[in-house]
Amino acid sequence: MNIILMGLPGAGKGTQAEKITEHFGMIHVSTGDMFRQAMSAKTELGKTAQNYIDQGHLVPDEVTNGIVKERLGQEDVKAKGFMLDGYPRTLNQAEALDQIVAQLNTNIDQVINIKVDPEILVNRLSGRFICRKCGATYHRVYNPPKVADTCDICGSHDFYQRDDDRPEVVRNRLKVNIEENTPLIAYYEKQGKLTNVDGSQAIDVVSQQIQEILKKV
Repeated sequence: MNIILMGLPGAGKGTQAEKITEHFGMIHVSTGDMFRQAMSAKTELGKTAQNYIDQGHLVPDEVTNGIVKERLGQEDVKAKGFMLDGYPRTLNQAEALDQIVAQLNTNIDQVINIKVDPEILVNRLSGRFICRKCGATYHRVYNPPKVADTCDICGSHDFYQRDDDRPEVVRNRLKVNIEENTPLIAYYEKQGKLTNVDGSQAIDVVSQQIQEILKKV
């Protein structure tokens, strides 16, 4: 079975990816892992990607698509199937992926989109704060200190929030991701392969619903 896992930042994609691979035994293929493997193995495409990255440039689609094809053609993926995470990101990449799987005599069976209202995601992502003294991480809703304004680890009262976790930064990040994901969602809906799952539910409920969808595949 070959699937694509989609979801905005904070939707729980990482958690569900672990549960899916554990339950179904497929290979979790993330963009970062593919690039690291190709660069570590010093494949021609890996060396090309390394050059772009070293110069601070984005890796072109044709290089990314080539690295994906290399990874999906490896024996472990052929034997167990794959779950793509972080790819495709654009329509061009989605169309290239269709060509890649056709060349490998396989196909994409299902696309799971973990859907959560963006305002819920803002609350999830912007609630994190950190103890300035010891670095312990908390969340104002999901993991607050046991005693308000007091670090559980070192007792400090001095906390800060990273710039990346500020609500206005989170909203902009989500806006960019929504603009990126919307054409892909439409593309896979048109193919009849996309299923939305409500990611605002409890983790185990989301996991169970995903398992039921994939069992039917």
